[in-house]
Amino acid sequence: MLNLTKLKFIALDIYGNNFFSRIIDAKIHLEAMNLRETIKEENNASLQDHTKAMIFICHHLHEGLKVEYIIIKNSLVL
Repeated sequence: MLNLTKLKFIALDIYGNNFFSRIIDAKIHLEAMNLRETIKEENNASLQDHTKAMIFICHHLHEGLKVEYIIIKNSLVL
């Protein structure tokens, strides 16, 4: 499996100041990992792919946001 720690970019700021640049970075990285389908509406991605995407996305959230979004189980929503 791809080493997620090597794919670092700035975490989403708790105030959302870097939202747009983070979204672009996340989409590029998910595409590189063949997981971009997981963030499209009405997708057919496997549970395993959704889980990989969630791990990646959560890895790049500010600690304060992780607590707020801990119950979200859908990569598209997150």
